[in-house]
Amino acid sequence: MSFEPAYPLAGRDIYTVSRLNREVHTVLEGSFPLIWLAGELSNLARPGSGHWYFTLKDEAAQVRAAMFRNRNQLVKFRPQDGMQVMVRARIGLYEARGEFQLVIEHMEVAGDGALRQAFEQLKQKLDQAGLFDLGHKQPLPSLPARIGVITSPSGAAIHDILTTLKRRFPGIPVIVYPVPVQGAGAGRDIARMIRLAGERNECDVLILARGGGSLEDLWAFNEEEVAHAIHACPIPVVSGIGHEVDVTIADLVADQRAPTPTGAAELVTPDQTEWRTRLEKLQQRLGRARQRQFDDYRQRLKWLANRLPHPARRIEERLQRLDELELRRNRATQHILRHRRAQLAMLQERLQQFSPRQRLDRNTLLLRELTQRARRALHYRLTQQRQHLGHLTHSLETVSPLATLSRGYAIVTIDSDDRVIRTATEVAPGDSINTRLYQGSLVSTVTRVHKK
Repeated sequence: MSFEPAYPLAGRDIYTVSRLNREVHTVLEGSFPLIWLAGELSNLARPGSGHWYFTLKDEAAQVRAAMFRNRNQLVKFRPQDGMQVMVRARIGLYEARGEFQLVIEHMEVAGDGALRQAFEQLKQKLDQAGLFDLGHKQPLPSLPARIGVITSPSGAAIHDILTTLKRRFPGIPVIVYPVPVQGAGAGRDIARMIRLAGERNECDVLILARGGGSLEDLWAFNEEEVAHAIHACPIPVVSGIGHEVDVTIADLVADQRAPTPTGAAELVTPDQTEWRTRLEKLQQRLGRARQRQFDDYRQRLKWLANRLPHPARRIEERLQRLDELELRRNRATQHILRHRRAQLAMLQERLQQFSPRQRLDRNTLLLRELTQRARRALHYRLTQQRQHLGHLTHSLETVSPLATLSRGYAIVTIDSDDRVIRTATEVAPGDSINTRLYQGSLVSTVTRVHKK
């Protein structure tokens, strides 16, 4: 809008309202840095634009304030009229109405400032003590046998964790260590439960979790006793405390930090779908490798079978030896009989010469006794030879590899170089071994080694 002045304007610097407000705005912003203010919220308005407009006041004065959407989205609580807050703000002027106002960059509940200062001091102290060193952090197991959860049994965090664990890998058992996660003495209870879980050592990994909240709500996880308990715990600890923007001392000391309790559950468990796919691929590879090894061993077995004398041949040789001994026995028997007959003829001739009846009877009895002894001796010798032959046959069957395998024994070799394994120290977890049985073979992977 234009107008005609009623008096001369020459030599005067005339301000418009817009220029005045703009320059005042510039002076205010340039004269004051970001400042912290404490006060009470009132007249809080949240229009559809997402910005916040309110009054910040104390006992004697008040000032208008605005907090735009890109900044108020970072506020961790829901402000309400009458709430005491601490804000960091720029001083400015709303040019359209010429109103002095604050442009809020950050807001927290009154009292958080002291907590944050205590947090920073403890953080620096523990950092100098080495509690945050990466070299001390333990790796997480790829497939834990049991998972421990330290949290409140009635909070939303335990429900989210159990739901996620059941979805990802329901076969892993879970032990819940109940503790209060907020209020007086909560930090002491949390530290005690961490130490108890470490002493019981019944889990492969621990989740320390709770839902979101203000800095004061999460303060139990910023206590020094909790930090030392996590650092001394022999079991890997994964923290899932609050939301992604919440960082506690427990998060910094833990072996690994997750942004949320659900994220912690996902971090400690494998995805069963991925594992099933990997296992199927490994099973296919194992099947192909086993078939190749089976074919190789079949060829080797044929080659060894051609080199190894068949037990039947040895038996045939022993039977032939037995026949030979039997013939020798028969010839010896005939020889003895002929010799005895000759003696008998000689005695008969002498008897006929001297005709001593009693002497003839004694000689007849002696002849019979000697004949029986000879037969017994021959029978005993033949029995000994047969027993010796049976012993040799049994020994032959005993040293046969096939006979050993048929009794339940096995030959174990390294899968990579086909070297025979004699002691447990020759293998390590993860090695692939082949076990030759009486019929077929097994290929397996070593998961644990007992050296004694």
